[in-house]
Amino acid sequence: MFDKLIGNDPIKASLRRLIKKDHLPHSALFVGRNGIGKKQFALELARAFVCSKSDRDGSCEKCSSCIRASKFNLPTSGKKEDYERVQFSEHPDVGVVIPNKQTIYIDAIRNLELEANFRPYEAQARVFIIDEAEKMSPQASNALLKNLEEPQKTTYIFLVTSRPASLLSTIRSRCQTIRFAPIDTNELETFLFKERNIPSGDSNLIAHLAEGSVGDALNIDLESFVERRKKIFEVLECLIWQHNYSNLLAAAEELTDAKNKDRYIDNLKILQSLIRDLWTLSQNNSSVHLTNIDLVNSLKSLASKARSTSLQIWLDEIETLKKNLNFNLNRKIATDALFMKMAG
Repeated sequence: MFDKLIGNDPIKASLRRLIKKDHLPHSALFVGRNGIGKKQFALELARAFVCSKSDRDGSCEKCSSCIRASKFNLPTSGKKEDYERVQFSEHPDVGVVIPNKQTIYIDAIRNLELEANFRPYEAQARVFIIDEAEKMSPQASNALLKNLEEPQKTTYIFLVTSRPASLLSTIRSRCQTIRFAPIDTNELETFLFKERNIPSGDSNLIAHLAEGSVGDALNIDLESFVERRKKIFEVLECLIWQHNYSNLLAAAEELTDAKNKDRYIDNLKILQSLIRDLWTLSQNNSSVHLTNIDLVNSLKSLASKARSTSLQIWLDEIETLKKNLNFNLNRKIATDALFMKMAG
């Protein structure tokens, strides 16, 4: 059980004990940054309950029940009606609720409430996973509370989130919180090299860039990333060395160009990682904890000219911008304003 999942060994041991002793909480909150395997842990627990060959020792991953519980046909249409219900796997006792973009609808939670009252069709229990639970509407959150207050003995509900503070305090108080840590860089590098056959040098760099997220590591197109980062690094050079406003506005325009629409958030994250590296170097000149390890010399040169107080302010400004994006902010105007504030 959990053998194919990397990282968080203490949580693996704890969950194995809880399963073995039949002490697993009926409502649990899986908390941690995106891409570190929270949902996969929840699905593994679900398979432990439906496995036809297991005796509370976890899933065998080979029987018909385990295989069916792993197969989902999730909607991608974006049509509201397709997301207003529990999405069941090929096994009738394992279902997930997923958001449509930024929203989990109340009807999906109401459908979960209905399904959670049924006894298992085949397995020892029914398991429901609410993915990106922070995206529940206020109405959906309130609808979920009844299930959490009066859980059925044969029903388990696992909420997966990277932003637990966005959930109602009443929901958090009714769930046992399980906190997942980022994957160790060396462990992630080994996984990429041995399991995904990524060359050693690239594995090392990707493992650092992913900052503990196996999901991010697997999705990084290194060639494209390096090219985009080069342009963003030039923005920092302009801010720290040149103070050329026209170049900054040109960079802002390219960042918000329609062709870069889907990469806007990722590009902001690249900018953040570079600034964090500069701040780290400005504090102790040590490269041990850098993310962009292949740019050590360039970063050190730039850090020698940067003011650490300004770097901290820049990070705060970027974080504020990312939060404001939830309110249909005009990205072009917001990015222009960000760069002008950074230019000071």
